[in-house]
Amino acid sequence: MKKRAVISVSDKEGIVSLGNDLTGLGYEIVSTGGTAKLLAENGIPVTKVEDVTGFPECLDGRVKTLHPRLFAGILADTKNAEHMEKIEELSIDPVGIVVSNLYPFAETVAKQDCPLSEAIEQIDVGGPSMIRAAAKNYKSVIIVTDPSQYGELIERLSGDTADEAYRLGLSARAIGHTAAYDAHIAGYLNGAVNDEYPKKLTLAFEKKSGLRYGENPDQSAAFYVSAGGFAGGVESAVFLQGKELSFNNIADAQAAIELVGEFGETACAAIKHSSPCGAATGKSVLEAYEAARACDPQSIFGGIVAFNRPLDGPTAEKMTGEFLEVVIAPSFSDCALRHFKKKKSVRLLELADIGAKHSLRHAFKGVGGGMLIQGPDANDIGAEEWTVATKAAPTEEEKRDLVFAMKVARHVKSNAIVVARDGRTLGIGGGQVSRVWAAESAIGHALFPLTGAVLASDALLPFDDVVKLCANAGIKAIIQPGGSIKDSVSIKTCDENGIAMVFTGKRHFKH
Repeated sequence: MKKRAVISVSDKEGIVSLGNDLTGLGYEIVSTGGTAKLLAENGIPVTKVEDVTGFPECLDGRVKTLHPRLFAGILADTKNAEHMEKIEELSIDPVGIVVSNLYPFAETVAKQDCPLSEAIEQIDVGGPSMIRAAAKNYKSVIIVTDPSQYGELIERLSGDTADEAYRLGLSARAIGHTAAYDAHIAGYLNGAVNDEYPKKLTLAFEKKSGLRYGENPDQSAAFYVSAGGFAGGVESAVFLQGKELSFNNIADAQAAIELVGEFGETACAAIKHSSPCGAATGKSVLEAYEAARACDPQSIFGGIVAFNRPLDGPTAEKMTGEFLEVVIAPSFSDCALRHFKKKKSVRLLELADIGAKHSLRHAFKGVGGGMLIQGPDANDIGAEEWTVATKAAPTEEEKRDLVFAMKVARHVKSNAIVVARDGRTLGIGGGQVSRVWAAESAIGHALFPLTGAVLASDALLPFDDVVKLCANAGIKAIIQPGGSIKDSVSIKTCDENGIAMVFTGKRHFKH
């Protein structure tokens, strides 16, 4: 029986070498368009698909492989006598191998200002059909969809070890390949018609790495990244040194990236358990680091630190005196890298565009057998949208601190309270079931006098208890969304204590 392999690929990496190897193993290669041309140019015998189907490629290449003389060869079960009798009657040769990957849809639509017409042309029809047919008939046909699979394919063919388990694994990968492809297309078209929350939500993620365990050692875990979609978060960082990233490291690193990305000025964010334990701006990265650390020098132990500016030697030298899990920056100077080599276990991540906004995407949360999805908390935090609710108005310096404090607060687990002064956090309270408890934590654990500081609350203050805590601590300005039916009570207490309070009209819960 003639051994036949069909090769039709968009990604032509390794395809010439594969063609040579298959030819050497006695396979007739059937191919299409550019793939056939490339193989022929490299001296590999190729049978054009139209010579098999008896029908020419047409409609600008939209119709090439969609023909029963090819698909019957792919779908014929070689262990089914009736199938074999029928294709022999029809003079159709069975196909033993299909090598195919699909048009670069995701890469095309990722280009800026990609027109809809260009995107539509990248919707592959014959390729997915051929892959699915081969995957369905995996006991008779080997389906390969990724250049990384070519080496093992030839090794197994040469050793006659392409058993059913191997074929089934390739089939599963192939179906995942076409499913992800369709998910990209569905997502793009839903966006084209402004359907933010479609009836059927299809998502595509690729496995970046396995993880030793999840949040705890008895939980399995893996790291998946959006396939062809959002990029620019922790998944895009370059790993420079250190131990393997853990589940918790990755989650905390992303939290640090999102917080430090809030600031245009030089900034540092320290994260512990996915929540800030310190944040600061400064004239230098060293100044920002020292101020962020000073907020809570105890909790930063074993934490994650991120910068939005290149990390220099003096700062790195200072940091080596602290036990840190991960350090993230747009780049590291040679001097900084030399210092960190003394701490070989610390993980260094380089993310060139860490200063960009990384929270402008939908967020997902699993709930039982379902999933919640929401848009980003993407509004800019700025004084131009505020309403001054009190007799006293914040000074320009206080306004800057109020903006800083609220930027940090929206990255703290609710209930969130942040106390700040001079572009640095002095106290952070988050994750409490009572807002006043969060305020007591932020104020009570502050290591510096709070006179002249400001306080940010991620949600409204329904009572004046937090205002009274501010008055006792010497805090001079409060920023909160406002909107409580008891706003007048808080306003009155502020006025009695000379505290300025502004309403933003924007809540920043983070559960």
